[in-house]
Amino acid sequence: MARRYDPERQQRIIDAAIRVVGRKGIAGLSHRSVAAEADVPLGSTTYHFKTLDDLMVAALRQTNEGFAKAVQNHGALEDPQADLAAELAAVTGEWLGGDRTGVELEYELYLAALRRPALRPVAAEWCEGVAELLERRTDAVTARAVVALLDGVCLQVLLTGGTYDEAYTREMIGRLMGRA
Repeated sequence: MARRYDPERQQRIIDAAIRVVGRKGIAGLSHRSVAAEADVPLGSTTYHFKTLDDLMVAALRQTNEGFAKAVQNHGALEDPQADLAAELAAVTGEWLGGDRTGVELEYELYLAALRRPALRPVAAEWCEGVAELLERRTDAVTARAVVALLDGVCLQVLLTGGTYDEAYTREMIGRLMGRA
């Protein structure tokens, strides 16, 4: 039997892994569950991703783009006159106020790095990528501190089920940036 050319298969497998984690959590992720979700043979998942960690790295890398894209697409980074603290607080609110499933999924994969060392470099990429974006408007140390603050705020909202406080976030970012 001839092999069917399927250039989109690897991406379908990554997308399926993200859906599986979204529905069942990290514990529900297996090559078998992803193959069933992607409607591909089990051998396809192991061909493209030798280990489950390899598959999780690809899924995390794809989901990491959410917040970074929101920040990058926002004009505050390009406009030196814009109030960066207010703009970042607003972008964070929009991100948390959107599809909560996607945000939760991004953090679930991000936090999986605690137990899976293979994911740590990808989790670090998220922090570094957002910090690099912020360095357009501030120094590297302040940018990293703002990323840590935003990360903490998002985690608190997600873990407590609380509501996002944009005014508080704006105030804290302002303090980090030297505006007391």
